[in-house]
Amino acid sequence: MPIGQKVSAVVFDLGGVLIDWNPDYLYRRLISDQTERLSFLESVCTAEWNHSMDAGRSVREAVAALAEEIPEQADLINAWWERWPEMLGGHFEQTLDIAGDLSDRGLPIYALTNWAADTWPFAVERFSFLSTLFVGILVSGRESMAKPDPAIFRLLIQRYGLDPKRTAFIDDSEANIEAAAKLGFQVHLYSGPVRLEAWISELEIADGGAD
Repeated sequence: MPIGQKVSAVVFDLGGVLIDWNPDYLYRRLISDQTERLSFLESVCTAEWNHSMDAGRSVREAVAALAEEIPEQADLINAWWERWPEMLGGHFEQTLDIAGDLSDRGLPIYALTNWAADTWPFAVERFSFLSTLFVGILVSGRESMAKPDPAIFRLLIQRYGLDPKRTAFIDDSEANIEAAAKLGFQVHLYSGPVRLEAWISELEIADGGAD
């Protein structure tokens, strides 16, 4: 791995990296047949539909509109809002430990997450580390823009005074990683804590988050 400038800040994605969020946790309680459940999540409550909420659309409005459009699936669609917290699993302990260790070394830790504004309070209530670990968290739904749009990365840079070349960015989406890399971030495509820890061990980390 090419060695970049000394890292003075770290930005984590949340879902899939630090927090276990999966619609299947809810819908396997509602649709017992796996093939039928997968079809529902691929053709009705789709990833693209969810992304629109991450990018600022009201969850309540999006759910109501889709339920009206597909009335025969209305009960299942309405559950997306009515039972949304059931999509949350726990947190990923090893990855959280890595983030905590970096913070203990004096690095400021930030989060850049694609998350709907309406459902963000559920996460804050469930995961206490969201209020203690991070210097700042940028929530896409509150900004009406979402990764991989370069605009949200530029907002992150501006809001927290980050130098991308001195900032490590960790995300489990290849599209998000590519967008961050184009802006100069030192990036890691997350696939588990072991590889993340190995990648971090190769970084040059500034003492106390600064030279």
